[in-house]
Amino acid sequence: MIGIDDGLEGHDGAHPSRREAIAGAAPTPMVAGMASSAAAQPTGDAARSAASLVPVNLTVNGKRHALRLDPRTTILDLLREHLDLTGTKKGCDQGQCGACTVLLDGHRINSCLTFAVMYDGAEITTIEGLAQNGVLHPLQQAFVDHDAFQCGYCTPGQICSAAGLIAEGRAKTAEEIRELMSGNICRCGAYPNIVAAIQQVMGRS
Repeated sequence: MIGIDDGLEGHDGAHPSRREAIAGAAPTPMVAGMASSAAAQPTGDAARSAASLVPVNLTVNGKRHALRLDPRTTILDLLREHLDLTGTKKGCDQGQCGACTVLLDGHRINSCLTFAVMYDGAEITTIEGLAQNGVLHPLQQAFVDHDAFQCGYCTPGQICSAAGLIAEGRAKTAEEIRELMSGNICRCGAYPNIVAAIQQVMGRS
């Protein structure tokens, strides 16, 4: 009776073992041709993906960008993944925490909920675009002056939202600031300092 290892180990060298025969076997011409043909052809998914890209032109922090994007790309992912502007943070990714707030044509938005293709030709300002010529924006300086952050993760969104708030001109009191900034969550609880920083800039503007 032939054992399972017969022909695999201890052969006499006159004939290759099954293990040697399998290891040294080359693909048949037909198989090799199929493999090279498959490698040369893009997959259907890749071809469809390339065809579905949409041209989008945006000005970000004063710089014009001509892009081709998947229509599902949010402004948040555009900034972080395509333009390497990682100051804008991804928090909840559901429009509830405000960490992703940027200014779009001067108005504050949750960039995680906003598709870039909807705003072709728009102008976007992120936290990186607020400082000018190496000088901090008054809100950035006020946040430093009042220690209006702890971990700092929400701070870019807080500052951009505060810039939009001041431009809107609706908040006159501390209570109104708190109400109109309520979409920006600070899990460290620096709210009194944030309000004080905004009031400082509002008093100078």
